[in-house]
Amino acid sequence: MQHDSLARKLGLAIRAARSANGWSQERFADSISMHRAYYSSIERGEKNITVATLSRLAAGLGVKPHQLLRDAEL
Repeated sequence: MQHDSLARKLGLAIRAARSANGWSQERFADSISMHRAYYSSIERGEKNITVATLSRLAAGLGVKPHQLLRDAEL
């Protein structure tokens, strides 16, 4: 599987988790001290994020990192 499809799947899983909480991209990005434009690029699958960033996103969403990977079917 290519990197871009992996990042895209993970981005969609992150977006779904954020949306399920009723948060806008801006509100969520602010809550985890991340620039909204950078966060948006993660959701679009344009960034190859680190494990540390995945952990930061998961903590902000109130889930474990492996749950996001599972939801992305990775």
